[in-house]
Amino acid sequence: MSTAIDKLPYILSCDPAAKEIYQTVISQTVQAITDSIQDGGAYQGASVHQLQQILAKTQILPEQGLGWHAVLDKVKTDILPHFLRTWSTNYMAHLHSPALIESLASELILSTFNQSMDSWDQSPVATEVEVQVIKELCELYNLGPDADGTFTSGGSQSNLSALTLARDWYCNTVLHHDVKKYGLPASFQKLRLYCSEVSHFSMEKSAHLLGLGYDAVRKVAVDARCRMDVTALSAMIEEDEASGLLPFCVVATIGTTDYGSIDPVEELRKICDEHQLYLHADAAYASAVQLSDQYRVRLGNLGLCDSITVDFHKMFLLPISCGSLLIKHKAWFDVFTLHADYLNREEDEMDGYTNLVGKSLQTTRRFDALKVWMAFQCRGKDGYGEMIDTCIGNAAHLANQIAANAAFELAITPELSSVVFRLKGSCETNKAVRRQLLHHHQIVIGQTVYQGRTYLKFTLLNPMVTHQHLDALLEQIEQIGSTVRL
Repeated sequence: MSTAIDKLPYILSCDPAAKEIYQTVISQTVQAITDSIQDGGAYQGASVHQLQQILAKTQILPEQGLGWHAVLDKVKTDILPHFLRTWSTNYMAHLHSPALIESLASELILSTFNQSMDSWDQSPVATEVEVQVIKELCELYNLGPDADGTFTSGGSQSNLSALTLARDWYCNTVLHHDVKKYGLPASFQKLRLYCSEVSHFSMEKSAHLLGLGYDAVRKVAVDARCRMDVTALSAMIEEDEASGLLPFCVVATIGTTDYGSIDPVEELRKICDEHQLYLHADAAYASAVQLSDQYRVRLGNLGLCDSITVDFHKMFLLPISCGSLLIKHKAWFDVFTLHADYLNREEDEMDGYTNLVGKSLQTTRRFDALKVWMAFQCRGKDGYGEMIDTCIGNAAHLANQIAANAAFELAITPELSSVVFRLKGSCETNKAVRRQLLHHHQIVIGQTVYQGRTYLKFTLLNPMVTHQHLDALLEQIEQIGSTVRL
């Protein structure tokens, strides 16, 4: 039989009954989540086929709604037990972090009030919070007094936005062509951007979306530590210029996805100045390391870059999605500005109202800045520094243990919190070990390819992981490998 909570609308308002229902629904959801956490495993182990069979039994859009309680029961049985548990110390497969407790509270707040970050009258206090958070971030990365930024969905959108700015900056300043007004110049097929051969795949995706194509992306060789080889970069740019091509941008990867390697921004800045190129830092992985007194020096001076991609759902430990793009000169955001009478009226902006839509690829956008604001306030620089130091220290410990064990091979010495290694033997053995861990031991680790061979990967973003836990996992991998060697 239906109850009041199933009959009443669930939209929150000043009505006491609506507020009571809101509290009940949230409380019951929290109870269901906590009840579902029975152990420390990262994944229960259901196979892809089992999950498909479970979900196929539910009609997604029934003719009649089932009501809250019936839906919550389905979530309890069909969804919650099968989630990947990013907070588990056995989860270390990707740049996919656990979320700080206070950031979960911020998600509830921002979702409840559902602000839209395109115009001030859709997000009054939210707009002002974002403006202040962006100002703090620009200062944190030493971008100077004219800097600005915007929140994004993450690294890929930040990189796409940055490369759009780079393309238009180059066309305006070097080719004297206004892309925003006239479209791509006749010589657009000659435009080239440069990144390391282990950079993020969003460079190719961005080049495609910008109308330049994959061929516009020049992949530069890396050194033994998987950092961009600046000598190779200089030679490639000079060769391309001699061939009549148009180099316009260099992307420094500040923490590659697999290895955590960091390109040398100081040297890249000199090359960009010599050839009149835009320098973008894809710091999606390593941007949080700026808060570590011990390891900040490894990043180099990011303030030398023209723009920086920052991701908060990686080492900052905030929920997906949450990223930002920071730029050295706020006027560059004019690339995205277009006034609409119904949205970002010019007279409002003249009177001091900030309409953030003029800085973003997105129109409707979440109030993700609240997550950063609350986490920064809760943890402070010291709290964040401690978490980051722990994760990087864990990686150094694990790498030392691997290097000292004759059963393993270490790819490179980690600079951040990613450790790439393999069991000596066949690629098939390493693949089998990862699957065994996933489906039979509730342990989720990564897999990649280094120098043509399959390697395993620990991406250590959880500050709750201990050296003892890592030692035990390494021993377990060695034991499993001895039973599945192929």
